[in-house]
Amino acid sequence: MPVVDIDPDELRALTGHDEKDDEELKSDLFGLGLEFEGETDDGSLQFEFGPDRLDRLSVEGVARSLRYHYGDDHGVRVPDTNDPDFTYVVDSDVPDERPYVTGAIVRGVDLDEQSLDSLIQLQEKLHATMGRKRAKGAIGIHDLVAIKGDTLTDDSEGNSITYTGIDPGGDTFVPLDSDRELTPAEVLAEHPTGETYADLVTEYDRCPAIYDELGLFSFPPVINGRRTEVSTDSRELLVELTGTDQWTIDRMCNIICYALSARGATIEEVEIAYGSSSSDGERTLVRPDFEVETKSVSHDRIETMLGVEFEPREVIDLFERSGLDAAVDNDRDASANAGRDTAVIPDEPVYEVSIPPYRTDILHPLDLIDDVGRAYGFDELEPKYPDLGTVGGRHERSRLEAATRNVLTGLGFEDLLNFHMTRETAVHDRMNVEPGGEYLGGGEAVEITEPYSEDYTILRPWLLPSLVMVLENNTHRAYPQDLAEVGLVAERDDDIDTRVRERRHVGAVLARNDATYEDAKARLQAMCRDFAADLATPPTDHPSFIDGRVATVVIDGEAVGVVGELHPSVLVEHDLELPVAAFEFDLAALGDD
Repeated sequence: MPVVDIDPDELRALTGHDEKDDEELKSDLFGLGLEFEGETDDGSLQFEFGPDRLDRLSVEGVARSLRYHYGDDHGVRVPDTNDPDFTYVVDSDVPDERPYVTGAIVRGVDLDEQSLDSLIQLQEKLHATMGRKRAKGAIGIHDLVAIKGDTLTDDSEGNSITYTGIDPGGDTFVPLDSDRELTPAEVLAEHPTGETYADLVTEYDRCPAIYDELGLFSFPPVINGRRTEVSTDSRELLVELTGTDQWTIDRMCNIICYALSARGATIEEVEIAYGSSSSDGERTLVRPDFEVETKSVSHDRIETMLGVEFEPREVIDLFERSGLDAAVDNDRDASANAGRDTAVIPDEPVYEVSIPPYRTDILHPLDLIDDVGRAYGFDELEPKYPDLGTVGGRHERSRLEAATRNVLTGLGFEDLLNFHMTRETAVHDRMNVEPGGEYLGGGEAVEITEPYSEDYTILRPWLLPSLVMVLENNTHRAYPQDLAEVGLVAERDDDIDTRVRERRHVGAVLARNDATYEDAKARLQAMCRDFAADLATPPTDHPSFIDGRVATVVIDGEAVGVVGELHPSVLVEHDLELPVAAFEFDLAALGDD
C-alpha cells in the first residue's frame, strides 16, 4: 500500500486546527483509516493509505478529509471553472496503444517548496497506483508561461496543443534533468528516466508526443521537456494526462485539480478534440470532468450493516460529514409536502447520495455505508450477539488448518501469511513454469479483471513462489530460514459454476547451506505420521526442481503435491545463494475438508 509523507505543520495550516498536536492528528487520521508508519528525518509523518482513497495521496486531500471529519465542511464541493481557452487536439498519428488524453489549465497557483513537493508526490503516487506505474495513465504538469499555443483558426483567439505520434528518431527536445537535445529514441537509451520507462513504449511504432507552436515539449508517458519545467515561480500550469482509458485519466486529473484548488488556484476547462480516426470517432470533450454521480442506499440496509438505529436526518448529516450530499427519495409523499417547510420522511427512506468527482472508490452501496460508519466512528459501534438460534463453531477445515500449522511450527518452521494475489511472472516465469503444464503450478491462473496494480493481477495457483519471494526479501537475515504457509490457491476451471477452483495448500521451504531433498522429505514424513497418513514419493519431473532430486507427494494413494530441491536457475532468479529444499501439497489430503 502507498505510504505518503505529510508535514504536520502544513496539515494544521490547511485544516485550520493549529491546536492539534501530532498525537491528536495521528489519532484522528487513524479513525479515517490512515495508519501511522513512522517519521522522516525532516519531521514529516508517514501514513499508509488504503488503495481505495487515492484522493488522500497528498496533504491537501488529507486536510480535506479532516475538515469534513471535524465538521468544518459539509457535503459535496465542486470547484468553479472558467470557460476553456485551450484545446488539446488529438491527431491521427497518435499511437493506437495510448489513444486518450485529458487535462486542465490551472491559474493563480501559489507554489512554495512544500506545496511543490506535495504536488510532485501526488503525481508520483498516482502514477504508482491508479496509473499502474504510468502504463495506464501518466501525468504531465507544465509551466503554462513557457507554452505557446497554436491559434486554432484565423478568426479564433483560442490556443491549442497537439497530441500526436512521431518517429522515435524524429524531432528533438531537451528533457528534464538534461542539458542537450535528444530524440525520443535517445531518451529511452541514454536518459535514466527514459531507461526506467522504456518498456512502456518500445513496442510502439510511433512515440507519443505533445507539441505547441514552438515544438515538442512532452514525451508521455516517459518524461517532460525542460522548457516547461515547473518551479516555485510558476503561477499558471498546464496539466495533461495520456493513457489507455479515458475514465482513469479523467479521475486522476480530478484528484490533481482538487489538490491545486485547495491551494487557492482557479481551474480552467480545456476542450479535447478527437478526430474521426480516433477509436471512438470524432467528438469533443470538455475537461476536467467534474460531473457529480449519484447512488442509492436504503435506510434499513445502513442500520442492518452497522447495527445502529439512526434517525434519517442523522444519516444525512453523516453523509455530509463524509464529503457527500444525501437526500431522501420521497417522491411518493410529494403531495403530502405541500405547504410544509421540511420534507416528510417516509418510514423506510431510500437516500439518493451525490458523490464528488474525486471519489474513485464508491462503486456500490456498501461503500456508502462504510462512509457512514467512519463518520459515526467504528469505535463507537457496540458489539452485539446476532439474532440467531445457533452457536458458532470452527469449521472442520479451519480445525485442520490450525492443526497443520501447529505441526509445522513444531517441526521448526516459521508460519507465514502471504498475499493471495500476485503477478503472472512470479508464479510462472521466475519459477521456470510454463502455463498449462501438467504439474503443480502449471494450471491456468485466475486473472483480476481490473487490478489496481500490475503487481497483483492474478490469484496465485500455488504457494512456493510466495515463499521463495519471502526468502528473496530476507537475504539480509541470518540462516537457516525454514518457512511454511497454509494458504489459499486458485485455478481457472470451466467445469464448475464459479469457473474458479479454490484449494488450501501446505507449502514449506528450507534455506540453508546443507538443505537437501532428504531434509524436505523428512519433514513431510513427520507431518504425515502425525496425521496417520501414508506417504509415498515416486520420482517425477518438475521444471522448478533439480532433475533426479524431485518427487511426487502421494498421500494415501493420491498424488497431491511435489517435494524436492529447487533448481539453481530459480535460485539465481531470486538472488538466493544457498540451496533450498521445498514441498507443497493439497491440505485436503491430511483430512476431510
